[in-house]
Amino acid sequence: MARWKENLDKNQHKRRRRERHRVAKNKPPAGSSPGTLSFGAGSSPPRIRALRYTQAGVEEREIHAEAELRAFCKPEGLLWVDVQGLGDRATLEWIGAAFALHPLLLADVVHHPQRPKCEGYEGTTFFVARRLTWKGDACDPVDERQLALVIGARHVLSFQEQADEVLEPVRARLLAGAGLIRSSGTDYLGYALLDAVVDEYLPILDRLGERLENLEERVVEQPSRSLLRELAALRHDLIAIRRDIWPMREALHLFQRGDVGVVSEPVKLYLRDVHDHCMQVAEMVEVYREISSGLLNIYLTSIANRTNEVMKVLTVMSTIFIPLTFLVGVWGMNFQHMPELGWRYGYLVVWAVMLTIAGALFVYFRRRGWIGREPES
Repeated sequence: MARWKENLDKNQHKRRRRERHRVAKNKPPAGSSPGTLSFGAGSSPPRIRALRYTQAGVEEREIHAEAELRAFCKPEGLLWVDVQGLGDRATLEWIGAAFALHPLLLADVVHHPQRPKCEGYEGTTFFVARRLTWKGDACDPVDERQLALVIGARHVLSFQEQADEVLEPVRARLLAGAGLIRSSGTDYLGYALLDAVVDEYLPILDRLGERLENLEERVVEQPSRSLLRELAALRHDLIAIRRDIWPMREALHLFQRGDVGVVSEPVKLYLRDVHDHCMQVAEMVEVYREISSGLLNIYLTSIANRTNEVMKVLTVMSTIFIPLTFLVGVWGMNFQHMPELGWRYGYLVVWAVMLTIAGALFVYFRRRGWIGREPES
């Protein structure tokens, strides 16, 4: 039953990995023209939520058609359009037409996963970030999703793979008028959205650290195949986080310096804080990778030690029985002239000799620490 459950868990883990890989990869065929849009089978239909705000107030509306969006885009105030889901070509095309998005930019929005980056497109800043969500699965604890931002002079567009709550704190601050978000420009809103994404990394890394501590205890006390799969999944997620956080750090550095867009000096200070958080995450990932590599070595060493213990016991048992097998073999030969065979006490003497030899060998091996305990000196 235990072996059947282990095989079932292993098959479920492989199936989840295949599904995750199939859904995550969404690229156009090789040789396609630049700007070709390709939509994966697992993409969800888009939900569009728009907010127009000024320092005095904010208005929120859910958009269903291009005419509604154009009517909502008024000269006064700043605009944030949040697109949750990338599963409809027509919707994304009229959003791109409404804001004059470059075809290559729109293609990068749709095609995922993209490497985190910061680029300039005709007066707008395009930023691709990778966000993390905690699932808690032993064999697949972390899920990755893409977030694309288009930051213009009067608007910010955010494109998410699926409906997500990572940006809800920023929306709540806008609606409540808390902080500087209403009185600042779109660069501050872009900073707030990126800060919400990066802030998700630290709690997830804390949970991965707790899982590493748990694995460290188990790898010494009871190493098993299931533990090895958990360790492999955790190492896979750490590699994925490292693959995301290092280019995001470089992209934030470009955004902070204003190389790909206009960023005010106060916002540069806030972006520097986000950049510092990325550096902290990168350092934690490197430390956890070193720990996971050490745990893998400990696991292999524990398995090798267990194998050595088993082989030692078998070798000791074989060594004890070798002289006994020799004696039995000698007196088991069918020669006629063997005086011991006719001796009345021969059987008892042979037993006494064999037990004495076995006991002496056992005591000797125990004193050497080969059985039961380590040697005293």
